[in-house]
Parts: sequence; structure tokens; C-alpha cells
Amino acid sequence: MNCIFDLDGTLLDTLNDLAASTNYALRAFGLPERSRDEVRRFVGNGVRRLMEQAVPDGTAYPRFEEVLAAFREHYLHHSMDMTQPYPGILPMLTRLKREGHATAVVSNKFDAATKSLCSHFFGTLIDVAIGESERIRRKPAPDTVLEAMRQLGADCKHSVYVGDSDVDIATAAACDIPCISVLWGFRDRDFLVAHGATTFITRPEEIFDIVLGGDEA
Repeated sequence: MNCIFDLDGTLLDTLNDLAASTNYALRAFGLPERSRDEVRRFVGNGVRRLMEQAVPDGTAYPRFEEVLAAFREHYLHHSMDMTQPYPGILPMLTRLKREGHATAVVSNKFDAATKSLCSHFFGTLIDVAIGESERIRRKPAPDTVLEAMRQLGADCKHSVYVGDSDVDIATAAACDIPCISVLWGFRDRDFLVAHGATTFITRPEEIFDIVLGGDEA
């Protein structure tokens, strides 16, 4: 089975660093800061959308592009200050690789940060990492997941997407692959159910019961 993962809220708890970079950029322009919970609600659709919601008046703010650039620059240098894998993630990825299953990360985080974080925290445990870039449509469009599958030599029949948000549910549907929704991330069960989630895990190791049960029978 090919397991394709979201990053923020799924493999990595990135919220503290995202909030810190958001507030750094807002402070730099004399704008009001945002709470950690507000930033939690803003993430999932890429950094531009995050900052559109964090900045008063969004893109109508005259210096919006400068604020966004300040966030990007700060986050590139501080994306690992407080970020860590969720408990159980590294053992889960290690077992997937040991048992011969391909792995990928597809994120709406910008591509440089996605690749840097995956390399630093996961090394060879992740085969392919793809983030947001100008050359490909971001989630929930299927493009990035399909590109990951192409690089893995995978097909829809033998792939699953694992994420923590409504964006991930919609992305999996657009690719016609199953979605596993994790309950340790940035959205709760009620929110996910309201957006069509049907399969849940509360601990990383539960992925084997759902995805690999048939392989181990």
C-alpha cells in the first residue's frame, strides 16, 4: 500500500512555529497578533490563505504582500524551533518502510519548507515530499497527490491519503482514493464528520489495522 500523508497536524505538530511566524509578520507591520487557536483555524489551505485570514482586511491591506513575505522569510528560518513529530509517528513510518510500503507527504505548506521539514525529521522514511508551488495546483485539487503517486509509481487502487482536515478529505475524494482522518491534529471529529470523514484513527499505529490488515492476514 502507498501511504500519502498531509504534514501539518498529521505528521508534525507545527502550530507553535506557524503561530510564531504569523505574529512576527503581523508585529513587523503594527498589526494585531493572533492567538494560537485562531492560527489553528486558519491553517490547511497554504500560507497565503493563512495570512489572508490573519491580516485585518486580508489582501485589501495595502502591504499584504510584504506581510506575507515577512512570514515566509521568518518561517524558513524558524520552522523547526518548536515543531516535533506527534507521538508514535516515527515508529509508524519506520514500520511502513520496513514492511515495504511507499510513503509520501503532500502539503499546502510551501514547497521549500515541506521538503526541509521532511528531510530533517523523517529522512529516508518519506520517499517523496511535495509542497505548494506555482507550477502545480495545491490541495484540494488532486494535482499534488497525483504527482506524488506518479513519482512513487503508484496507482489509486493501492493508495490511501491520511490527513487531519476538510481539505484532506476533499483532496482524497478528488483523487478517488480512501481518506483516513487523524484525530490528534488541527480539526476535531465533529468538524471532520460534517465535512464527510468516515474513517478515523486516534493513534498512528492504528493505520495498520485499516490499511495493512489485509496484507497481514
